[in-house]
Amino acid sequence: MNNYIVVTTLCDKIEIAHKIQETLLNKKLIAGCQISERESTYWWNRKIEKAHEYHLEMRTKESLFEKIEKEIKFIHDYEVCEISYYQIKGASKEFLSWIEKETK
Repeated sequence: MNNYIVVTTLCDKIEIAHKIQETLLNKKLIAGCQISERESTYWWNRKIEKAHEYHLEMRTKESLFEKIEKEIKFIHDYEVCEISYYQIKGASKEFLSWIEKETK
């Protein structure tokens, strides 16, 4: 049985967010993706930075994470980009079946 996950990343350009989304969908690495706008505050180069970013949440299988990570790193323009995931627990069978069907 597969483990199902939500992969997340952030970027500061909507064009990059859309390219990540489209690439991963076209390669059947994710079943779906949501993009939302965020205000971020973080440490970078020894000072606090603030940025307007786009947060991507992508539904997929844990077995595809390494391929997804590689694709995001290739597209992304951040020196250090967050690429993380959390496991989906307690989801409906229909939802998990949809992820299974739409990814390879």
